[in-house]
Amino acid sequence: MTESEPSLPKHSIHYARYFAALNKEVKRIYAVAESARAKGVDPRTVVEIPPAYDVAARVEATLDGPVGVAKRIRELQKDKKRSREEVAFAVAKEIAMGDLGGIMDHEKAADKAVRVALAILTESITAAPIEGISKVRIRGSGPDQYLALYLAGPIRAAGGTEAAMTVLVADYVRQVLELPALIATEEEVERSLEEVELYARAVHLQYPVQPDLLRLAASKLPIMLTGEPTEEFEVSGSRDLDRIETNRVRGGAVLVLNDGVIGRAAKLAKIVNRLE
Repeated sequence: MTESEPSLPKHSIHYARYFAALNKEVKRIYAVAESARAKGVDPRTVVEIPPAYDVAARVEATLDGPVGVAKRIRELQKDKKRSREEVAFAVAKEIAMGDLGGIMDHEKAADKAVRVALAILTESITAAPIEGISKVRIRGSGPDQYLALYLAGPIRAAGGTEAAMTVLVADYVRQVLELPALIATEEEVERSLEEVELYARAVHLQYPVQPDLLRLAASKLPIMLTGEPTEEFEVSGSRDLDRIETNRVRGGAVLVLNDGVIGRAAKLAKIVNRLE
């Protein structure tokens, strides 16, 4: 266990003994699991799910650091007036700048910052920070650079509000790194609309498709929402675009754009106004 266990609250001696017994048994079970994995019979020689005693420890453990992020989260949470969103943004900024974790490569820092922020927002109890974000890349060069958020189907587990917040955090990280805003082409905007409409017919969306809102959102987003193809069917128009690697529908990007950015726009606006 990488971090010292927080002291137990002042309960009666019976409660103290009960929690001590639980901790002792957990350690024993993990020791058995670690010994079994060390034999090399399984694909991995370590236990994938490390023990964690609070949200901060879960974030650091599940995302493999950066080292010290749990301690920093706890420090920020000491201020009871600071919201979970404020903590997420503060940590994301420190990671992006290299102050927390010492990641100097901008692309790697952006990837880690966005994942950690999403983990804080979801309290690290869903697969979204790990499997919902495939990768974060800085694409293009010079004034044509932009931040691309590669999304996958498991981002649905984050929930609409948290998915929308992921876009907000990614844009904040973009600004911290002083990257230019994405300028979407008309073809890319129409491509986003067609993907949402195709996905809605074949699968399911929480929020009804509204073409005008979709065009507005897709044209104004300062980062690119993209990802690996999740469906077998392809778009019929806006094919073979330079900045989109596939003609198949990208379900993760569809979910975040329609059910997150558009579906939770009012709630997102309230959060932004509060943070300002």
